[in-house]
Amino acid sequence: MLGSVRLNVTSAAPGSAQGLYLVVSDIGAAREELAARGVDVSDVFHPETPGAQFQPDGTSGRVSAPAPDHASYSSFATFSDPDGNGWLLQEVTTRLPGRIDAAETVYASAADLASGLRRAAAAHGEHEKRTGEADANWPDWYAEYMVAERAGTELPT
Repeated sequence: MLGSVRLNVTSAAPGSAQGLYLVVSDIGAAREELAARGVDVSDVFHPETPGAQFQPDGTSGRVSAPAPDHASYSSFATFSDPDGNGWLLQEVTTRLPGRIDAAETVYASAADLASGLRRAAAAHGEHEKRTGEADANWPDWYAEYMVAERAGTELPT
């Protein structure tokens, strides 16, 4: 209802949709933003047993922490919207091949781009540790990393 006008958008009962996904590139930042807006959102977790992400909070099979090394597709947080529909935040840091158009690199927001830059910076720090020297050409390395990450192709090392 909007005021006294009935919209009749769907015949689904409020709260009947469960297991809806919101895919995010930074689970911690997304969780914190929801919590800051007053949403009762679970802690970040990863499933220890298959399907644990679909079970209620407090159920066994969930490990309270992001997936080791923030493995793509493996970290979650849950919440319900005001109608009682159940949502899963899922962190995807590297898309599986074929999941996006490799010719197009798009960031949905400044926060999404900043998150990509942070991941590139962390990976570049590891690259410099391996090579043992500062990389003056870091902008090209960042760009290559960020495009490969979005495309789901092999990341530079």
